[in-house]
Amino acid sequence: MAVDSVSGVGNGTPKTAQQKATLNYDNFLQLLIAQMKNQDPTDPVDASEQMSQLASFSQVEQTIQTNTKLDTLLASSSLTQAGTYVGKYMTSADGSVKGTVASVKVYSDGIIATTTDGKSILVQAGITLADQAPAATPST
Repeated sequence: MAVDSVSGVGNGTPKTAQQKATLNYDNFLQLLIAQMKNQDPTDPVDASEQMSQLASFSQVEQTIQTNTKLDTLLASSSLTQAGTYVGKYMTSADGSVKGTVASVKVYSDGIIATTTDGKSILVQAGITLADQAPAATPST
């Protein structure tokens, strides 16, 4: 089975976003501590407001982590799906390209199947997939 993962599916962007969120979260905590250390003793900052800010920021961090896990799940699903196309007969959505799938490349934004004769088919809604090529019908 020739399945190829290109353009960092499941890598790169989600990890970078998570690293940025962690960095921002750490920065937020440092600012919160600095604010508490340097506040005016005659007019202290409301503790409930600080806790509200911390809770909001924690919620954003959890959302980013959830999105990262979802991206990983979708990438795994794409790889599994792509592997099932190899050896099948595929027709493009517009019907212009037909052939048996020899290999599949998974990109971050889609899947491209390459037929045994070297033609490429974008896997999208409207493709036709069969176990084998249709039998030729004699013309009358």
